[in-house]
Amino acid sequence: MTTKKTILIKPYSAYEREQSTTEDAELTHVEGNAPAGEYLRRFWQPIALSSELGELPKKVRMFGEPLVLFRTKGGTPGLLELHCSHRGTSLEFGTCEDEGLRCCYHGWLFGVDGTILETPGDPPESTLRHNVCHGAYPVIEYKGLIFGYFGPPALKPEFPIYDSYEREGDRLVPYVITYPCNWLQVHENVMDPAHAVFLHTRISFTQFAEVWGALPEMDFVPTPTGMVYVTTRRWGDNVWVRSNDILLPNLAQVGHIWEDGAEPKAFSRVAITRWTTPVDNTTCRIIGWRHFHPEADPRGIADESLCGVESVDFFGQNGDRPYEDRQRMPGDFDAQVSQRPIAVHQMENLTRCDRGVAMLRQLLRRQIKRVAEGQAPTLSPVRSGGLVPTYAHDTVVQIPAAESTDPQADAERLREIAKAITNIVVKGAHHEAADRDAQVHALIRAYVDAQRETVS
Repeated sequence: MTTKKTILIKPYSAYEREQSTTEDAELTHVEGNAPAGEYLRRFWQPIALSSELGELPKKVRMFGEPLVLFRTKGGTPGLLELHCSHRGTSLEFGTCEDEGLRCCYHGWLFGVDGTILETPGDPPESTLRHNVCHGAYPVIEYKGLIFGYFGPPALKPEFPIYDSYEREGDRLVPYVITYPCNWLQVHENVMDPAHAVFLHTRISFTQFAEVWGALPEMDFVPTPTGMVYVTTRRWGDNVWVRSNDILLPNLAQVGHIWEDGAEPKAFSRVAITRWTTPVDNTTCRIIGWRHFHPEADPRGIADESLCGVESVDFFGQNGDRPYEDRQRMPGDFDAQVSQRPIAVHQMENLTRCDRGVAMLRQLLRRQIKRVAEGQAPTLSPVRSGGLVPTYAHDTVVQIPAAESTDPQADAERLREIAKAITNIVVKGAHHEAADRDAQVHALIRAYVDAQRETVS
């Protein structure tokens, strides 16, 4: 009898593979009372775009629960359990009224908080509606997105406002894309900078800019909100330092997708803010905003008109293209969805460039355990002008390579530059100052001036 193995070490040995179907349930499963689901429920989660909610109710799912999202005629959004508390009819067929949602079957009227406002088939003296309540979750609408809180009511947190939400001249355009796979394999892509070199540049075609095809120096650094990756590339006399930002548990911020490293800039901020929301164990939705401002689109490529329901303005983010086209020119959607409905971590062979993925999984596992033990999830205590500071950025500085016969000398130089700039971006008392951005810019300029003197 052949012994089956998870990892193979010799050619032509597929027969010997143990075809494991065991997912890392602690991190990936979100339905029922799953530990990851219980952790994610402790945060406000986006459910839909405001534009998805019209005069009719919308059937949705979160954490495997069937729900109905609706807007009263007065404009207030509500989120209720899908099936009527009377006889189980789906409230997706209900009628939106001034104060709530009315079931089509027997006319029960539910308020946005689950209060039963009317049971019109009962006699006037009936007290049933005072003794029963329908399941409901709190809802907030903010900048074109609808958020719900799915955790214990007594532990409902304030809705956090991050600094990237409130930047002068920045237009936040909502978009949403559904992925038929587990939330984690989509979310952790943001901490995988090596995939941009291959998937987005070398394998099919240059999806962003040629500079993305240069394998960068990589580092992964904890922050008060979670972690950042740090990539550093030389492009002529310029050094491009970039960080994407994970804000635990499932919020990510991405720098400028159209950056080409050509023009100097310091602490240029976010192009994408997105949550990977868990619909169920094998479905998720990316919901968030594309940021439109001159810094985020230095080459004039962005297209606001393409951002919306199941669409965004950069390549390979959904499955709408013909299958053979996707095979020839795959995008993020194809690479992530094809990892199986739930990626099996036991069958992976992680390498040095996967350190960010491994670090993110460790951070999540630690927080999941913390909540399971009855503690509160860790949140950033830092505030700048009343907002929570974030750390995604693109910085391009002019620091020519020093003359050296050692091929590793400039690589070491890039690592030093990246560490210095990252320390400025992530650490220091200036992060609690109201003029944090201005201080970060000034510190980066001072550092670059000192480096130029050293090189000259």
